[in-house]
Amino acid sequence: MKLSFQNNVIGLSAETPAELEICAMLSAADGYVFQLHAASERGMAFSEIGPEEDARRAPLNIVRSIEPRFAPISNLAFTPFDLDGEHYASIEGFWQGLKTADPAQRQSLARLSGAEAKDRGGDINQPPTFDYGGASIVTGSPEHWALMRKACEAKFTQDCDARAALLATGERWLTHKVRRDSRTIPGVIMADIWMRIRDRLRDEL
Repeated sequence: MKLSFQNNVIGLSAETPAELEICAMLSAADGYVFQLHAASERGMAFSEIGPEEDARRAPLNIVRSIEPRFAPISNLAFTPFDLDGEHYASIEGFWQGLKTADPAQRQSLARLSGAEAKDRGGDINQPPTFDYGGASIVTGSPEHWALMRKACEAKFTQDCDARAALLATGERWLTHKVRRDSRTIPGVIMADIWMRIRDRLRDEL
């Protein structure tokens, strides 16, 4: 099997009877969408999602393991932004920093992204209330969620990669289903924030 790559398109050319059978099978899936899994230097695997029209409507779960082109949407992604006079490396760093009243600890968390931000913040007990901008906010309240919306607005406005990734989801329904749902911001709330911001960004195009 010969492989070619040109203009962002991968081409396959069969050279044996067995490879001809594979190509015949693939041709029957013309117009279908496949997801790449377990890519390495030695090989990779694809799983079928379905016809393109159906795939475009399929829910997209925004989690740490999502395909790379959508990764900047994740709260864990390194997507620097400024908010209320502070600089953050990620939404996760912002969110975890709300747990502590210590300014130095908040700034330390603000510089983190990825699993490090999540793990460092996980070592801090979540208080029933916290202060932000001079206001006392109840943990897990709509006011708490509004801060997440405000931070995400800043992220997707200021970081072009994050904005492009969010818009690339088109009109697909977004979800945030993880093994253990957050008690402070449930996955359905998080996904709704992303979709509302996506709608606003699309209207501004």
